[in-house]
Formats: sequence, C-alpha cells, structure tokens
Amino acid sequence: MKLYAHPFSSYSQKVLIALYENALTFEYHNLESPTVKAELASLWPLKRFPVLVDQGHTLLESSTIIEYLQLQHPGPSTLVPTGEAGIEVHMLDRLFDNYVMTPMQKVVLDKLRPATEYDGFGVAEARTVLDKIYPWLDERLRGRTWAAGEHFTLADCAAAPSLFYADWAHEIPPACSQLRAYRARLLTHPSVARVVDEARPYRHYFPLGAPQRD
Repeated sequence: MKLYAHPFSSYSQKVLIALYENALTFEYHNLESPTVKAELASLWPLKRFPVLVDQGHTLLESSTIIEYLQLQHPGPSTLVPTGEAGIEVHMLDRLFDNYVMTPMQKVVLDKLRPATEYDGFGVAEARTVLDKIYPWLDERLRGRTWAAGEHFTLADCAAAPSLFYADWAHEIPPACSQLRAYRARLLTHPSVARVVDEARPYRHYFPLGAPQRD
C-alpha cells in the first residue's frame, strides 16, 4: 500500500491512526517532497489528501480509506462495526468531520489568507458551530471511554485530529469536562500519540501559533 499524506494534516492523521491501530504495513509518501506532490497530482487532480493506492485501487477521502482498510486488510481492531453499532460510529464520524473539523479548518485557514481577504463573518459562524457542538459532544460522551462506547473505532480516528486542532483554534471550555477528558484520553492512546509526535516538526505551519501544552 502507498499512502500519500502529510504528518500535520488532520485528515492524513485520521487515516494514519487507523493504519497504526492495526499495525498495517504501508509506504508513507510524505507530501513534504516535491516529487510526491507531483505523484499525487497525477493520481487526483484536486490534489487533496490523503490518498491510498493499493491493489490497483486509488482510494480518496479518509472515511472511505478506513472502511477499505477494514475490508481488505483487517486487523485486531474492528474500527467499523457492523449492524446497529456501526450506524452510530458512522454518524459520529460524520459529525466530527463536518461540525468539528470543518469549522476548525475555517478558523485556521482564514489566517493563511492575506489580511485584506479575511472572512470575519465566516469565522464567527464557524466559532458558533464549535460553541454548539462542544456541549453536545460533552453530554454524548457521558459514561463512555470512547466516542461510540468502550471500543476505539472510526469515530475516534475522526475525533482525535479534529479535537486536537479545534482546541487550539477555539478552546474547549472548562465546563465541557467530559469532552476535555476524552481529548486527553485520545492523546495518550498509542496510535494517536504516534501521529501527534510525528507531526511535531511541522507545528510552525499552524498559523495561530501552536501551543506547547500538547
């Protein structure tokens, strides 16, 4: 397998967590390399990542890649359960991507624009979404170790990078103690800790200033 990804990319980290969780062997094509960027462009003209190439298949989008890995390269950890349990895992995966990752990226990417192009209205909207989803997630996590219960799943692969960066961009308030504790648990989970450590050399890319507390 070949994975085209960047260590500091949240969606790349989502897939890397799944790969590390099941100790899968793959070639890491780091997009820091100009030649790797050219390869990516030949595979996917939008040049979004991560992209997985395996057995003649080119897989796009992080959730799809993780589902493919479970189907074609199953390991000891079942990240996408079947049946009713799988429905909640899929739902939470989409919620973390759409309502934590997306607004977090809005806040962050706005700072990469020229000052004359800042989108104050869009950033305010994004912060409002985070203000609403944090308490909802806090309550959802009551009595749970992981996002969907007692087993680490696709939902946690999505939660880890989204909450990691979201707390930097728009801090999780102290009142959301369960959500803050969950984020802390994620950061000590071996596969998550590994991607965080691999990304440390690239923290200068974070335009808001990366805190040193994590």
